[in-house]
Amino acid sequence: MRKILISSMIGNALEWYDFVLYVQFAKIIGNLFFPTDNEFTSLLATFGVFAVGFVMRPLGGVLFGMLGDMFGRKAALVFSILMMAVPTALIGFIPSYQQIGIIAPILLTLMRLLQGLALGGGFSGCMTFIVEHAPDNQRGLVGSTTMFSLGAGVFLGIIVSLGVSSFLSEENFITWGWRVPFIISLAIGMVAFYIKKYIDESPVYLKAKEHGKISKTPIHEVFFNHKKELFIAIALYLTVTVPFYTFTAFFSTFLQNHAGVSLKDSMIINGIAIFIFMFAIPFTGWLSDIFGRKKILVTFGILIALVAYPSFLLLLEGGFYYPLLGQIIFGLAVGGFMGPIPATLVELFPTNIRFTGLALSYNFSAALFGGSAPFVYLKLIEFTGSIMSPVFYILMFVCITMYALYHFTEHYKDELAES
Repeated sequence: MRKILISSMIGNALEWYDFVLYVQFAKIIGNLFFPTDNEFTSLLATFGVFAVGFVMRPLGGVLFGMLGDMFGRKAALVFSILMMAVPTALIGFIPSYQQIGIIAPILLTLMRLLQGLALGGGFSGCMTFIVEHAPDNQRGLVGSTTMFSLGAGVFLGIIVSLGVSSFLSEENFITWGWRVPFIISLAIGMVAFYIKKYIDESPVYLKAKEHGKISKTPIHEVFFNHKKELFIAIALYLTVTVPFYTFTAFFSTFLQNHAGVSLKDSMIINGIAIFIFMFAIPFTGWLSDIFGRKKILVTFGILIALVAYPSFLLLLEGGFYYPLLGQIIFGLAVGGFMGPIPATLVELFPTNIRFTGLALSYNFSAALFGGSAPFVYLKLIEFTGSIMSPVFYILMFVCITMYALYHFTEHYKDELAES
């Protein structure tokens, strides 16, 4: 179990490390690949391409969901890790707009599409793989390690970025140094090969396969036989994906644009807050094994709604400590909600279509609302003239999640169903 947890967590963390680098360098990428006289327009284009990567997430969910349900969890997980590593490293080699013109943003968009496809299968595969290996009475705690490693990957991306920027002058970092963290991601491939060679397939999947319960048409079954579960899973993940991308992909840029905080300080603030956020995740995952998923999710969903507005106010105070406090408060609420989510989603679907059901629900939420959140926030601020307007966007999704939880039935004490 320890070997499975560590290798899966490392693979998942490195996938998210790759994914988060783009938002950490959003302003630099915007200036290099989308040069305009208006910095806001350049940033808008950068976040637009960030959102484009999420368009591929549902397709990745379909592709890897079918692969995982028909041929095994391990094969899907290995394939997704490799598919993430290569395009991320290639971003580090793409020439700027000044060097090759319009081809530069086209290549960048293509790499983002491949990243989205990979993460569409990788993260859902990791949740399924780990929770299916867990003892029945520890699925919440064990499943929470996927969310913990997600945070670890984001934190690692910030640390590596800060490390590289600290050793280079600002000019050299902006010119070429930002590329180094992307190229380092080639190390991900080694983790994939380790999982392929040394990690066993999910025992729950093997048992279902032995009993002849593996579905040959998992997508059809999810949409026609598990519509309620699919809706609940999508609605639950809305309060993960929108607050999470607010926290990790938008706050840093928000601080730079509206509170006058430097790139370096905004990364340090975000890094400290993410490090603290990570430890709320296993705590509430563990609590959900004792008190049930629903009570924990309702509690922390309400908490996100309560702290969103004051957290944004603290960010606008500027300086270092007020924004740090705002991000920590918001991050703890979000981390607390995320802890029970992997086990909750895995328990919603039977083994024969679990990977597909989880991948579709997670990716539709992330693609439609999570990845687009930074872009939507910029447009909302521009349209309403209020820099607090993103708060109400977050509250809307918390309300949807609360409605889904009202119709949610607990399964935390049950064995995982085969079909």
